[in-house]
Amino acid sequence: MSEKNRDAKRTARERLAVEREKQKAADRRRRTLIVGASVVCVLGLAAVIGVVAANAGKDSGSDAGPVVGPSGAQGKDGLAIPVGKESAPSTLTVWEDFRCPACKSFEDAYRSTIRGLTDSGQLKVEYHLATIIDGNMGGTGSRNAANAAACAQDAGKFVQYHDVLYRNQPPEADDAFAENSKLLKLAAKVDGLDTPAFRKCVEDGTHNSWVEKSNDAFKTGGFSGTPTVLLNGKNIYQDQTMTPAKLRQMVEANAKG
Repeated sequence: MSEKNRDAKRTARERLAVEREKQKAADRRRRTLIVGASVVCVLGLAAVIGVVAANAGKDSGSDAGPVVGPSGAQGKDGLAIPVGKESAPSTLTVWEDFRCPACKSFEDAYRSTIRGLTDSGQLKVEYHLATIIDGNMGGTGSRNAANAAACAQDAGKFVQYHDVLYRNQPPEADDAFAENSKLLKLAAKVDGLDTPAFRKCVEDGTHNSWVEKSNDAFKTGGFSGTPTVLLNGKNIYQDQTMTPAKLRQMVEANAKG
C-alpha cells in the first residue's frame, strides 16, 4: 500500500472517530435531557432567559389584564390548585408544565398512586403551573394549556382535564397546545367540561395573567426545573430511590402518626 493511500485511510479513520465522538456527545445530552422520569425540564441559561424575558414582555402586552385566579385556588397569592381533602395529613406540592416531557413521565408513573392517596383522604396535592418550556423552546403552549386547566378548575374538572392534557401531550418542540382549538378538542374527552363558559374562558385567556404570576413564583422559588415535587416541604423528586410504592409508604406512615 502506498504512503498516500495509508494517509488517506488514516484521515478517513480520524474523521470517523471525530463523528463518533460527536454522536456520543449528542446521545449523552439527549439522555441527560429526556430519559424517563429522572429528567427535569430545566430552566434556560441567563442568555436564553434574557431573550425569553424580552419576548415575554412583548407577548404580555397583548394579554395584559387583571390577575384572575381559578375557583378555589389557595396558598400564597392564591397560586395553588388544591386536590384532595383539606384535612389530609400529608401535602404534595407539584410544580409542573404541561409541555414538559419529564412532567408527563412523572404523571404516568405516579398518577394512580397519587389519585388513590387523595381519594382515601391521606394526601392533599397542591398543583402549581409553570411555563418554562415556552421560554426554552418558544411558543405559548405551556401558558395556554395552564390557562385551560385553570378554566377546568372553575368548572370543577381540573383533575380530569389535567390528566387528559398529559395523556395527549405533544412532542416538546411541537407547540400544539398554543392552539385553543386543540385544547377545546381535548376538553370534549372530559364529561361535562365542553361548555360555553369553559370555551369563553379558554378563548379569552381569562387566567393568563394568573399563570404568568405563577411562573414568576416558580422562577423566584429557587427551583431548578419541572417537575419539582415536595412532600410536606421536602423535595422527594431529587431522591433517586423514590418510587410510587415508597411514596405510598411515606404518606401512609404519616397518616398513622
